[in-house]
Amino acid sequence: MSPDSPLFAVSPRQISVPRRQPSPAHWLLAGMALCGLVAASGCSRFHPHSETQYVYVIAKQSVLRDRFAAVSNRVGEVTNGEKLEVVEQGRRAIKVKTPDGVIGWIEEKAVANQAIADQFDNLRKQHAKDPVVASAVASDDVYLHVSPGRETDRFYRLAENDPVSLLMRATILKPPTPGAVVADTQKLDASAAPAPPPMEDWWLVRGAHGQTGWVYSHLITVSVPATIERYAEGQHIVGGYILTTVDDPDSGILDNGQTITTVPEYVAVLNSGKSGLPYDFDQIRVFIWNIKKHRYETSFRERNIMGYLPVKLFKSKDPYGKTPDAQQLFPTFSYTVLSADEPVPVPDPKTGEIRPGEGKPGALITKTYRLEGNLCRRLLPPNTPTPDEAHPVPEPKKEKQNKRKH
Repeated sequence: MSPDSPLFAVSPRQISVPRRQPSPAHWLLAGMALCGLVAASGCSRFHPHSETQYVYVIAKQSVLRDRFAAVSNRVGEVTNGEKLEVVEQGRRAIKVKTPDGVIGWIEEKAVANQAIADQFDNLRKQHAKDPVVASAVASDDVYLHVSPGRETDRFYRLAENDPVSLLMRATILKPPTPGAVVADTQKLDASAAPAPPPMEDWWLVRGAHGQTGWVYSHLITVSVPATIERYAEGQHIVGGYILTTVDDPDSGILDNGQTITTVPEYVAVLNSGKSGLPYDFDQIRVFIWNIKKHRYETSFRERNIMGYLPVKLFKSKDPYGKTPDAQQLFPTFSYTVLSADEPVPVPDPKTGEIRPGEGKPGALITKTYRLEGNLCRRLLPPNTPTPDEAHPVPEPKKEKQNKRKH
């Protein structure tokens, strides 16, 4: 075929080729790819997936509304700890469904996601068998935190006067007060040692319904019997425990307008009330009831010790035959103090917990006392030397007395 043939009468650039229209399958593939890019680019913490998601109410109470707008209608109310099913995620709010089937919008800041709820559940399981070291009540509406610190995640909320059990203490650096002026102590006194940083104490607590978390120590009040609180002498009573009871029909102690005839006797542990102490208490006292004078008196006191909770209570016999009836059971208590050979413990930099000795044998000394009538006797095997203890304030060395007669 020659170039003069009509086929070559038109230039190749002028030949138009019809475009191929994309099929529905192409559109589907493109949509799937776009969804994959959006998912990979990131999502909110409550972005719905194929499986059902849940959130938990952290506010004391919160209102569900039919839409998240300036003008909306109230459709329901939820309370702290309630589990809600996620229906739809908005910018600052979530559409949820309650266990009763009520559907409405709630602010995102009023709920916690499943990850936070799981952390609190793990904390509860981890400390489910921890001994209770003292009892307290919430002095205000307070949140439980997943770890010590004012900015850590929170979940459960306690109402004022809700009872809690204290499990463990931690001490952390106190955050600076906004706008506070920090004095330059070096310019004031160049020879003075730098002041220690301010600390604050937190307690791991267990609520009446098993909810577990950390609470700032200034937001709880340790439960102290009013009958011995007056004897604190300016100290802070960390815990008061009933050792035994005595009968006194004329005690004069009133409870709901009626006189108490069975009067408890206590062992109490105290400290200065300062935050950041490397020990739980530095003083221990036993309060017994004087039946003749109808009042409490101190049967035993020990000061200047570095003591650690818990205080254990039990009954014991006299294993050394110093009492008339060797089979008689006496109220007994024990506690631990730091050995003189151990360095003063410092808070864990991550958790704030104080672990004296870290399980090292001999780091802690267990001291056991038994209340025999009005006297407290320390239980020690015969001819056993008492180990040296650490003291917050160094004690003067006792000089040995020369027993020789001159």
